[in-house]
Amino acid sequence: MTESDTLSTRDLGDGIVELQLGRGPVNALSADFLMDFADLITRLGSDDAVRAIILTSPFKVFSAGLDLKEAQGFDLEQQHAIVQGLNEGFLALYACPKPVVASVAGAAIAGGLFFVLASDRRVAMSKSSFGLAEVRVGADFPVGPLEIAKASLDSDSQRRLMLTGQPIGPIAARNFGFIDIIAEDREDLVAYSLSEARKLAELPAMAYASIKQQLRGEVITKIKASIASGGNAPEGGWFNSETKEAMQRMLDQG
Repeated sequence: MTESDTLSTRDLGDGIVELQLGRGPVNALSADFLMDFADLITRLGSDDAVRAIILTSPFKVFSAGLDLKEAQGFDLEQQHAIVQGLNEGFLALYACPKPVVASVAGAAIAGGLFFVLASDRRVAMSKSSFGLAEVRVGADFPVGPLEIAKASLDSDSQRRLMLTGQPIGPIAARNFGFIDIIAEDREDLVAYSLSEARKLAELPAMAYASIKQQLRGEVITKIKASIASGGNAPEGGWFNSETKEAMQRMLDQG
């Protein structure tokens, strides 16, 4: 069933639902897209008929993060809106009580990588790439993505990804511990992702949700507290004096 122009769900049977990210051509993140995603993943998480969720993208790029050309023109209100979207969209995914499998064909870069890091199992195609390019575009991390990265990546992975901004391939991502399975092609990607979702869907749902809360509850509480104290509207905005020039430099580099 279609949920919006950019997000859709499909029943795969046995309580497994595919949630497709469909904001073409590269699932660039916008405030509305992220807030719609938060609403949808929250609804799926509270639906007793849903046993597991698979996140997919029909595009060659899984998600490229912010549209830098668009973001260069953000005023203060728009900066606050996108910070709110990043915080609340990825918090909703990270806190979802249902098992979530990220099925990644293509690049997941900057904000787009948090669809992967906030999921429970991660399957990637051999041509995928992963990166946290925020430092290269002159922006730090809103509290939601920051705390999810700190909880999901070890210190060496944080250093490699967050302090260089350079992408890595799927083998390195598996070595860093945030990719579980590498598929050679899209057919294998679909099969492996569905297999992982079925395994998770067979687990006792109440125990799964409770253990997930035990593991992630402290981080979730910290993010919620920061949001409540103004984390969605950083004073002076999200960008600093270097950001727009850095974004343009990234665009020029292609």
